[in-house]
This record gives sequence, C-alpha cells and structure tokens, in this order.
Amino acid sequence: MSTVYDAIIIGSGAGGGTLALHLAQAGKNILILERGPFMPQEKLNWDTSAVFLDNRYHTKETWQDKDGKPLHPQQAYFVGGQTKVYGAAMFRMRAEDFGVIQHKGGISPAWPISYSDLEPYYTRAEELFHVHGDLGDAPAIAGGYGSSFDPTEPYHSKRYPYPAFSNEPRMQSIEKDVRDLGIHTFPIPLGLKLNEDDPLASKCIRCDTCDGYPCLVHAKSDADINCIRRIMHLPNVTLMTNSRVTRLLTNSTGTAVTAVEVMHSGSSKGIGLSSNRNDVSPQRTSGGNTATYQAGLFVVCAGAINSAVILLASANDKHPNGLANRSDQVGRNFMYHQADALLALSTERNEDSYTKTWGTNDFYLKDSDPDYPFPLGQVQPVGSFHFEMMKGDAPPLTPGFVLEEMKHHAVPWWLTTEDLPDPENRVTLHNTTPLWSGSQQPGVGGAHPSGDTGHTNEIESVTEAAPMRIQLSYTPNNVESFNRLKDRWVDILKKAGHANTSVPLHAYFKKRIPLEGVGHQNGTCRMGNDPATSVLDVHCKTHDLDNLYVVDASCFVSASAVNPSLTIIANAIRIADYLIGERLR
Repeated sequence: MSTVYDAIIIGSGAGGGTLALHLAQAGKNILILERGPFMPQEKLNWDTSAVFLDNRYHTKETWQDKDGKPLHPQQAYFVGGQTKVYGAAMFRMRAEDFGVIQHKGGISPAWPISYSDLEPYYTRAEELFHVHGDLGDAPAIAGGYGSSFDPTEPYHSKRYPYPAFSNEPRMQSIEKDVRDLGIHTFPIPLGLKLNEDDPLASKCIRCDTCDGYPCLVHAKSDADINCIRRIMHLPNVTLMTNSRVTRLLTNSTGTAVTAVEVMHSGSSKGIGLSSNRNDVSPQRTSGGNTATYQAGLFVVCAGAINSAVILLASANDKHPNGLANRSDQVGRNFMYHQADALLALSTERNEDSYTKTWGTNDFYLKDSDPDYPFPLGQVQPVGSFHFEMMKGDAPPLTPGFVLEEMKHHAVPWWLTTEDLPDPENRVTLHNTTPLWSGSQQPGVGGAHPSGDTGHTNEIESVTEAAPMRIQLSYTPNNVESFNRLKDRWVDILKKAGHANTSVPLHAYFKKRIPLEGVGHQNGTCRMGNDPATSVLDVHCKTHDLDNLYVVDASCFVSASAVNPSLTIIANAIRIADYLIGERLR
C-alpha cells in the first residue's frame, strides 16, 4: 500500500480504542486494524443461553493448556474487543498496588510508575467512559478527595463525573445489614450511561442482562461506542475490520518495525477510505497471502495474550525468539486473577434487576485475622443473574423449574484475589501447518433473529490461529488467600441473615472461573526500567525496537485485585499524551 501512516494501531479494545481516539483527535493519520467485525445489535445480545451457554460472541479458536489439552478461550473478537462483553466495573488500582506487596503466595512487585503518575489519567478515563461513582462526604485531602465509604480508595483529583447507581430493594437490605456488622461498603464505579434523574433521557434501562452481555441499546461504555465510532469517519482515520495481523516486519538491522502483515477476510471493511487519498480498500486475502501496511509507529493493543502472540510470531534472524524478546520475558508472567462466582441462597426473594451496585474492600489489604497478615481481595455482586447460568453447577437432571425458583432466592457475588506473576505462567507458540484457519462469527449484515427460530446470522468470515498453535500455560497461585476471602464473605452473609440452607439443593454454588475465561488477562509484556527483566519501558515502548509500543494490559507488572479496564484506559491516555507530545509532533 502506498500510504505510510503516522501510526498503525493493532486492536480496538480498551487500550487500542482509547489510544486511537486521542491520536485521531490530535490530527494524526492512523490505521486501526481489528481482526473481527462490528458486533451486531440483535435480540441475542440479551439471550442468556446464547451468551453464556452457546458462547455466541466468543471466538471458535482452540488453544492448548499447559498439559496440551484443548482450551476454548472466551475471547470476543469485535470492534471494541473485550469491552463489548465486560461488566463495566471501573476501578482504580489502590495506591499500594503500585508498590511491593507481600502476599501469602509470594511477592506482588512494584511498578516503575506510581499511582500519582497515573491519577490525572484515571480522572480523564472516568470522564471518557462515563463512570458513575461516589466518594461520599469525606473532607478534601492532599491531592483532592478521599472516600468516606472505602478506606482503601486512593485520592481523586476530581470527584466522579456522574452519580452512583442507587440500590434496588434486595441489595439495599443486604447492604444495611452488612454495614450493621461493621463492614465498610462503597458504591461500585460503573461505566453505564444511566440517568436516574431523567429516565426518558437515559440510554441505560437498568435491565437484567448487563454483566457479561453485549448491550443491545449501546448504553455500556465500551471502546467501540465511546471511542471508535467517534472517529472512524474522520479523514485522518482508516479502520479495517476482519483484518488479523499475522506478524510485524523489521528493517535489516532489526532496530525498528517497518510494516505489518495482515490477512483480510470476509468483506474486509475499510472505513474512512476515500477517493482523494492513496488508500486502497482492502481485498480479501486467501491461501495464506497477506497485505502489507507501513507506518512510522506501530502500537500493539491486542490484549495480553494476543499481543504476546503477535510479538512471538514476528521472530526473524535479528530477533530469533520473537520481537522485543531479548529478555525472554515476552509471553511470561501471565495473570488473570483468582476469581469466583458465588451464589448465596436464602428464604428471602430477590427480584432486583441489576445488583452490582455496592461492594467491600475491607479484606483488600489485610485479613481480619491478625495471625494471617496478608491481603485477601475484593467482594462485589454480579450485575445480572439468570437460572440458565446454574446449569453447569447443578446436579445432573435438575429440573429447569427448580433452578428457576432458586434464581428468585439467590444473590450472586464475585470475589477477586490478586494473581501473582510467575514466569512459567506464559504464552507460547507451536508450529502448525497451516498457521491459520478460517471460521464464521456473528456480524452486522443480515437479519438478526431470535435463537428459537433455529437459524442465526453468522455471516462474517474471520481468520483464526490454527488449532493448538497457541499454548497458555497456567498454574494457580495465592489460592489460600482466595479461599479465606470466600470463607470470610460467606460468614458475613450468614451473620447478616442473608444466606442459609433452607432452600433445596446446595446453599452455595461455587464455580471457579476456568482458564477458558481469560478475563482480566494481564502481564506477558511487563514494563520496567531494566531491559534484562522487562519488555517495555515506562512509556510502553519496547526496549529492543525504537518505534514499537504495546498499550494494553500486557504492560501490567502486577494484577492487583480489581477489574483492570480503567487502568488500561488511563494508561492508554497517558501514552497517547506522550506520543503526541514527543514522538508524533
């Protein structure tokens, strides 16, 4: 292609979408490459069976685990990436998370940047992603505002841009009784476009199909709606969907990236292309052929796992172990949290529609047991719950009507403990013939029927990594702290009178989120000051190549115990400011 872009951004999720927005608004000529299509707006967005049982919006790729067994990742390859199906909980990492923390399972290492370095960007990220929250009435502190609800909340230079969600009756009752036991609770910061003061003007309708579902009414603050659709028709922006990057090419000395190779599939949409520019609308490639695009800067934002895959797949004679991998750290230190969904059942009915309105961090930095001086983690509710979600946990042949009745007596909770970096928890690649395969997934075109019609729209052709090419090796760690967190919370719910065993079947369904979930994935290309032990510098530039950046959760040095989305977004804004001010002037 004859056009040489200022920057090529690979991936359009929390990192790539945010970075693209800021570079585009600064007038930079950018190309955004997204391996998937736009997610369709269809009735199935809110169909529990389609979303959670059929995995309609997850890739059909097959990876392998550490033992070589098939692994079916719950990756969403669409414009907006994983933010299309995330829960929109927008937490800041605690200030302590950026330093060294001793856990029972090992050390959580320090970042090369501090909370203070990222705080202004957290504020901008909350404004960009329409975050609702509340710091309460605590007096102003150095740097801004603290929280009267959560003692672990770091300072904010500004208050949240939108008010917190109110509780529905059941969650209000539980929160009151938990507080009466001395537990601190706080309003969960949410990236949802709700206007409780003026419901007619509200995009969000506070439905019961939110957490983990695509949003049918586009009320979820995701990287597609909040970033990409704001810029994709600008004359300096080209967005190519159904366009999977296979590798990066370097100059003869291996000091800089010169081009990116791309496989176009399906309709290979080129949005932003115009006749008065040198771009050529991408044509579908076949037989393993690729198209090549050039730029001054290249930014990989494909998610912690796939960003590592791209670097490893780009090995050449100057970089025999993969690009930016002189330290042998690319793909290592994969983290994704110790996390569990737990159902508390009681005789009281729960008719709340949306429950993820408050949580607690009372066990975040330390256990209540002085003989166990280690962090445990965070507790928050799950946003939406339906009886179909219990099918995998219920005893065989449990009638559907029993699960349906249980649903009305259940409150779902989400518990998170920090996963610790381990160099053997890693992403590796295996040679296969061929290196890729074709598949179909939902797309925008065509009719979007309900699932009970017996046919659904799967009209978008995509290319995937060949079966078993990607290996994700993982061994859990810090498990004792996680089990303690579960025990603490179950005990509190029982004492508060909101969990008992009077309902038939199990009082608690516990299901560890399997590796397939790959949610909250981070690590694999961590940042640091020492090129021998890290992949990226403090500006997320690779130590080994002058014009290659990785701007997603790959750069995380530690996982913390909160949802990573807001930190990814804030860091992307930080890197955008740096690139605009220092590299793309």
